[in-house]
Amino acid sequence: MTEIPLTEVSHACECEDDHDIPVLDARVIPHSIRHASIFGALSAIRSGRSLILVAPHDPLPLLAQMRKQYGDGVEVSYLERGPEAWRLKLTRG
Repeated sequence: MTEIPLTEVSHACECEDDHDIPVLDARVIPHSIRHASIFGALSAIRSGRSLILVAPHDPLPLLAQMRKQYGDGVEVSYLERGPEAWRLKLTRG
């Protein structure tokens, strides 16, 4: 087996240049794991990047939890306010 020096390994995916914002539809996540799933997704987003969250209601309890955990480290912008879905853009600081 031939070893390839790390300097020769290139990063082939285009995730660094990806300008698409991922969408997380929380309406399909079971309630018992919904907040944990959202926090997991948010923690995977790099600083300066965003995530669109689709929620079945105005996620005020979730936003309070986010404020407690991240402080001002997450910017929240409402894109849609019900009645069928609430869409929020969450941007990591």
